[in-house]
Amino acid sequence: MSGQSMPCSPQEIGALFLFEKLTPEQLGRLCGEGRVERFEPGPVYTEGEPATCFYVMLEGTVVLYRRVGGDDVEVTRTSQRGVYAGSMQAYLGDRVRQVYNNSMRVTEPTRFFVLPADTFADIMQEWFPMAVHLLEGLFFGSKSTQRAIGQRERLLALGSLSAGLTHELNNPAAAAVRATATLRERVGKMRHKLAIIAQGSYSPEVMAKLIDIQERTAERVAKAPALSPLEASDREDALSDWLDDQGIPDGWRIAPTFVQAGLDVDWLDQVAAAVDEEILPSAIGWLNYTVETELLMDEINDSTTRISHLVDAAKQYSQLDRAPFQNADVHELLDSTLLMLSGKIGKRIKVVKEYDRALPRIPAYPAELNQVWTNLIDNAVSAINSAGGEGTLTVRTAPDHDRLLVEFRDTGVGIPAEDRGRIFDPFFTTKPVGEGTGLGLDISWRIVVNKHHGSIQVESEPGDTRFQVLLPLTSAEEEPS
Repeated sequence: MSGQSMPCSPQEIGALFLFEKLTPEQLGRLCGEGRVERFEPGPVYTEGEPATCFYVMLEGTVVLYRRVGGDDVEVTRTSQRGVYAGSMQAYLGDRVRQVYNNSMRVTEPTRFFVLPADTFADIMQEWFPMAVHLLEGLFFGSKSTQRAIGQRERLLALGSLSAGLTHELNNPAAAAVRATATLRERVGKMRHKLAIIAQGSYSPEVMAKLIDIQERTAERVAKAPALSPLEASDREDALSDWLDDQGIPDGWRIAPTFVQAGLDVDWLDQVAAAVDEEILPSAIGWLNYTVETELLMDEINDSTTRISHLVDAAKQYSQLDRAPFQNADVHELLDSTLLMLSGKIGKRIKVVKEYDRALPRIPAYPAELNQVWTNLIDNAVSAINSAGGEGTLTVRTAPDHDRLLVEFRDTGVGIPAEDRGRIFDPFFTTKPVGEGTGLGLDISWRIVVNKHHGSIQVESEPGDTRFQVLLPLTSAEEEPS
């Protein structure tokens, strides 16, 4: 947008803090190659357009905006003379894409000193060559450092996830190995017990009763109720007394297994009524092995199922076998991330899920959203650990007009008010030295805002910190080819 051209006064621009050290000749060159323009209330330039001019405000009021999703978010409003904006990186030339990084509007008639970007670049190179070299080094060095530490941040996250996944897989795998070895031993004893029973003078009817009891016992194991510790202890005492009364040796060893399988005194009375007194000890021993093998097989099944779930969660988390851009269920992504991080979260932190399962799938890059969830959960765990290690992490989803809300709420130490405006800045971290790179939230911001056209915000006070991610329900554009 062009403004109304006005005379340029070297004395006026020389009074601005940006130009106050320049010589009369330099001020004359600025006025000769630049211009003064007066803008009525409205837009001056728009974010993303080619950056053609460098603006220095002489008088008036300017407002700078950044595009966040589909909204323009105000970042600066000022009436201070001498503030500047526009093509501030023109001196870098073609090495950087020369576009406006924000939008500028004026809210009242405002005058600017306007310098073409090419002239600004030439003057910077000619008048301040050392400063330009320093600025180039800072700019490209910062970009290089940010990329390097960003890669390091991802590697650290991957290492932490790998260690956690290995730990989570090791537990059920070790349990399955132990249960298999014990099962082999129990089956061997069962074969031995079967041989003893087969050698006895038992009628076919008695054998049929034993086999029927065995089958019904196995069915009870599958339907065993969950007992409280007190209920289990009382039932163990009753079963142990019953076994002692029947002359069954080591009843105190057998009773806990029977209780775990859901057997009680009434069931044992049915067994005693079905067999002769002299073979009752052998029948009880036989049933004990039956119960143990069923429990061991349940343990193996639970362990292998757990391993399968972990592998599925790893695949879901990494999205290795899926298209990078797809319609995704955020609840599946959240669950897989929570499962992958369960080792780091630990048992002292309670995880509460408040999901609105009616929410639709959304167009997204699932693997990158999982990285956002990882960073936010990691920060929440760190905050809770800083507050003593015990607390609650609540993950909530809900509709928010035409967007989907994902909220992470923790009961940790909170974020100081003076830091809240900086937490998304690259390299800013509140963690102790060596524990954070300061790029987790910067990466999350870029994934949510730049890639998904959503927004991310934080509300915090001690004991209640909420990171809120808002994602569009529909895609503004198709996946880039």
